[in-house]
Amino acid sequence: MPNQQLFFIESLRTLYEDVQTKRIFADSKFFVDCVPKYAADEILKKYADKRNTTEFNLKNFVGDNFILPEEKISAYSSAKKTIDIHLNDLWEELKRTPGESGGTLIPLPHQYIVPGGRFREIYYWDSYFTMLGLQVSKRTAIIENMLDNFAYLINQFGFIPNGNRTYYLGRSQPPFFALMIHLLSEEKGETVFTKYQTAFEKEYNFWMLGEEQLNSEQQCCNRAVRLADNMVMNRYWDSKDEPRPEAYDEDKHIAETSPGIPSKTYLHIRAAAESGWDFSSRWFADKKEMKTIQTTDLIPVDLNCLLFFMEESLLKMYKLQQHEIKIKEFQLKVENRYKAIQEFCWNEKQGCFFDFNFIEHKQQEHFNLATVFPLFFKIATAEQAQKIATLIKEKFLYSGGVVTTIYKTGQQWDAPNGWAPLQWMAYKGLMNYGFTELAITLKNNWLSNCEKVFAETGKMMEKYNVMDTTVTAGGGEYPNQDGFGWTNGVYLKMKSE
Repeated sequence: MPNQQLFFIESLRTLYEDVQTKRIFADSKFFVDCVPKYAADEILKKYADKRNTTEFNLKNFVGDNFILPEEKISAYSSAKKTIDIHLNDLWEELKRTPGESGGTLIPLPHQYIVPGGRFREIYYWDSYFTMLGLQVSKRTAIIENMLDNFAYLINQFGFIPNGNRTYYLGRSQPPFFALMIHLLSEEKGETVFTKYQTAFEKEYNFWMLGEEQLNSEQQCCNRAVRLADNMVMNRYWDSKDEPRPEAYDEDKHIAETSPGIPSKTYLHIRAAAESGWDFSSRWFADKKEMKTIQTTDLIPVDLNCLLFFMEESLLKMYKLQQHEIKIKEFQLKVENRYKAIQEFCWNEKQGCFFDFNFIEHKQQEHFNLATVFPLFFKIATAEQAQKIATLIKEKFLYSGGVVTTIYKTGQQWDAPNGWAPLQWMAYKGLMNYGFTELAITLKNNWLSNCEKVFAETGKMMEKYNVMDTTVTAGGGEYPNQDGFGWTNGVYLKMKSE
């Protein structure tokens, strides 16, 4: 696909800030997804000429100068369909065609699946869990199309953005590209590793960018952090230190209430958005309020498990090629990452893996489901897995699945909410260590929750209340969304196991 001129919502700075701060749309993402009918400078000139006139109406001005987003799934009905038929039919409704573009949307060369609802573009880590369902539905071609799209984005921008929008180009999301490659290899064999190796190496280099600059004076650079004994781990980061366009007014408000300087607060907010857990008390110093957000100070255990798997996957690729120098290099990286996760993230007393605050040189003792990632990637020892299984049973397991954290804060990645990707990671992690009965209980509770909501609404949701299945999930910057890509994928995959 030839390079196309990309549109950045920030080019409409005055107008975009006014629209967002005056909240003329219920959802802050709505305006940044609009498609301008005219060039940015032309729209801004008209705005400057008309904004102070007595008859001026901002919402009408937007309607006259932009094509508003449409909800493509609205015509689809699940009436009289079983949940399995609904989910298989829904793939066609969530599919987007190659080359779709306009406004902030970055065109992609191949078909892809969107989550649904307000999420009108591809999302990075969502897509892996969506692919689990596509695999069950035997839609291998679109899995490969989506991998090809991610490789395209890596080649265009050097990394996989949060989603294919220009306002996401400052950050990525949890790096699940390696898991996607492994999933496709289950269907198409080991040639898949060769096909995506170059793109995968570039993505790994993106996450490690700045590693060579780390020393005793410079502890962190971008997403790389140097700890004791020259161990290098990773954090979430964003290259921009200003409000997110899709949540401009919300971010401004948080910065105004935060004791820190605004630019630093914006970095913490954006880094939390890169984590996918936006937002959770996991990132808050006091475990309660977002004004204490400190994301970039933390070494997240789940992210470093994903980097461990990236390094294991690159080692596998180099072994297939018998590349001895690279084999030795990545054997050492895998060993060091394993040691670092064990040393900095495991807490024997609490029986839990925690994030590590490298600024304060201590663990952030916050109980959340990131602790299951070392089980999913087989990093935990048998003794550690036993402690975590006990923790899951005692603190996280409810009638509707496992809860994201044990804290009720009103944030969507906190209690009482459960999310499909973490159900899957917890389920597979427990199965890896032989906790079959607990894993199956978790699975059945989650599937029943999804089925109950579907029976009542005809929809699959982005998140669920797992503590009280009679209550709809809530919290966060926007209402619960239906669709929903990763919920569909995990449901189908879990049910097939």
